[in-house]
Amino acid sequence: MSIDIDTARRVAHLARIKVEEADLPALAGELSGILTFMEQLNEVDVEGVEPMTGVTPMRLKRRADVVSDGDMQDKILSNAPDAREGFFAVPKVVE
Repeated sequence: MSIDIDTARRVAHLARIKVEEADLPALAGELSGILTFMEQLNEVDVEGVEPMTGVTPMRLKRRADVVSDGDMQDKILSNAPDAREGFFAVPKVVE
C-alpha cells in the first residue's frame, strides 16, 4: 500500500502535527514503509498461537468483576491540597 502526499498531509493534520510542505514526501515514504511492514506481518500464520503479555509465560492477575466504591476515600483525599467533608475542595470559578 502506498501513501501519497495528500494522504500524508491529512494524517499530519488529523494528528495535529505540523509538517512542512518540503517534509511531506519523506513522511509519505515513512508511512508507506510502516504499512508495508504491517502487510508483511499479516502474512504470518498465527493460527493456534495464544496472545502473550511478554516474552516470559505468565498470567495476568485477575480480580472479581464487581462494582464497589473502591473503599479508598481516605487514601485518595490524602493527596488533595484541600479536602472538606469527604470531597475535593476547589476554588470557585464561576461568579
